[in-house]
Amino acid sequence: MCNLYSITTNQAAIVALFRVINRYVGNLPPMPGVFPDYPAPVIRNTDTGRELSMMRWGMPPPPRTGGPPVTNVRNTSSPHWRGWLKPENRCLVPVNSFAEYAPEPNPETKKKDVVWFALNDDRPLFAFAGIWTMFNGDRGTKSKPVPGPHQVYGFLTTSPNAVVEPIQCRCRRRGSDCVARTRREATAIQRRSATKAPSQRRRHPPR
Repeated sequence: MCNLYSITTNQAAIVALFRVINRYVGNLPPMPGVFPDYPAPVIRNTDTGRELSMMRWGMPPPPRTGGPPVTNVRNTSSPHWRGWLKPENRCLVPVNSFAEYAPEPNPETKKKDVVWFALNDDRPLFAFAGIWTMFNGDRGTKSKPVPGPHQVYGFLTTSPNAVVEPIQCRCRRRGSDCVARTRREATAIQRRSATKAPSQRRRHPPR
């Protein structure tokens, strides 16, 4: 389960890899640290093709449980999430790397180190599979709320691979985000039916 990632690749590279048709992000600077509720670039389906726009990270939580916005969605069989698994609510989240906290504190600092993962040492562009929706409530902080409506998104998660699992499972986290590394994988993620979503998602490739 990821709650911190980076996107430092320029807008032209995102457009080229994922064949984005429309762009509504303005000047997109490098974002070395994207945290929950931060606005970040997201690719979604439209009637005229893929569109790149800015959305806030975190889907509305289930009404019964409440709590903060949900950044990582794993239980896609839940009625709360099923309605957003349709192709029109699928999205791709451009990423260069993502982070998890180390399972144990650093003996020197007494704090848990931030462990970064990427496809390789060059940190090439890929995308997390996700879902998005419109949210009409407030976002931001209690002292400085930002009134809606907001476009919001969350990652789809699955079981972690051998690289990520030692960090996540020892931290009692059970989900690893699903990725698309190529245009073909991205297209498959955005076009799948809701009934195929849980079983056909990819796990993280090795670092």
